[in-house]
Amino acid sequence: MPCEEDFLERGALVRLQEEKLRRLLEEVLGRNRFYTEKFAGAGIERGTIGSIADLARLPFTTKGEILADQASHPPYGSNLTYPVAQYCRLHQTSGTRGSPLRWLDTAQSWDALVHCWERMYRIAGIGAGERLFFAFSFGPFLGFWTGFEAASRIGCLCLAGGGLSSGARLRMLLDNRATVLLCTPTYALHLAEVARNQGIDLASAGVKTVIVAGEPGGSIPATRACIEAAWNARVLDHSGMTEVGPMAIECPPNPAGLHILESEYLVEVIDPASGRPAPPGTLGELVVTNLHRLGSPLLRYRTGDLVKVDPRPCPCGRTLVRLEGGILGRTDDMVHLRGNNFYPAALENVLRRFAEVVEYRVTIDEASALAELKVEVEAAPGVDEKTLAEKVALAIRDELLFRADVTLAPPGTLPRFEMKAQRIQRK
Repeated sequence: MPCEEDFLERGALVRLQEEKLRRLLEEVLGRNRFYTEKFAGAGIERGTIGSIADLARLPFTTKGEILADQASHPPYGSNLTYPVAQYCRLHQTSGTRGSPLRWLDTAQSWDALVHCWERMYRIAGIGAGERLFFAFSFGPFLGFWTGFEAASRIGCLCLAGGGLSSGARLRMLLDNRATVLLCTPTYALHLAEVARNQGIDLASAGVKTVIVAGEPGGSIPATRACIEAAWNARVLDHSGMTEVGPMAIECPPNPAGLHILESEYLVEVIDPASGRPAPPGTLGELVVTNLHRLGSPLLRYRTGDLVKVDPRPCPCGRTLVRLEGGILGRTDDMVHLRGNNFYPAALENVLRRFAEVVEYRVTIDEASALAELKVEVEAAPGVDEKTLAEKVALAIRDELLFRADVTLAPPGTLPRFEMKAQRIQRK
């Protein structure tokens, strides 16, 4: 059954959010050293924040602050509401953008995170009887841990693909007739490549839905199209963070967007430069307050994700805020190249339109006054490589308005990724 909180009238939703916000602050302030000191430093007294309108008085929280706090109070920092003995789970970020963040959860907060995934499965139209294959390493980062547990709670058969080669994962997926695949967009495409090399017809494999997360590929039209064509399945995007939790998913009736579970997360969209609210319908940075993670909270957390709120009602009938196009980029990803600004997602959208491109890598040389961009592409077998390089260079020039040095890499030489891809290199 759909969750009633997904369809609340806006006034009722705000009242529920404010009730949870007051409960969060009552629990945290005085117990949680990090936020108690942060509030005191901002001159905010206990009991003076109780409404959404008051939220803007709170200072932002940044990843840099959390990292510095964990360095000063190792290993978990001071953003803990309870003694460490009350926590039962540890996860950490992947560390692809620097030092990893460690995050502890109590039994209460873990249950709340799992419940978020239960709701997202309902939004995605996935229920009891489905067979879910998690092509995921099940390492220390949060990833699909909560999604795995939530799927078992709602009556799905859960297939864990950790610790297996890509070929073994494909065989397990096929042998068990999985109907849903969960992985990164990059890995969905890599599995498709392995299947082609082994003569496996994925189009008849029985997978109906591919839920992707961990990188923006699920919101990039050309990447989505590649995955859907390879698997003969519907792609649904998902967004979450180890430090925030699973918070958003795409609904099938309205592709290319993300509904945020607003009864569990307060969201704001701000101008990244000024910190003030971004005008409705314009690109801005997503700021999140987690309302249910009482033991390790985040208040007004600057995610670095660039989003745009869709003001139109969603055909699915849910009143939850919807991010048009999903995660559109990151504040720290913008590339300045010879008078042009672009995000890597725009380049991927060009490259993935070429079925002949199996994999790619981008090198940005910023050592000189004028940055230079090199694109290495790996071609599918039997492709005229010289013609492909020319076509790719022309498409980049025509659509992104800059020239790139496009070269061909020998077959099988570019890295493949199971988790977050790291295709962008800066010199």
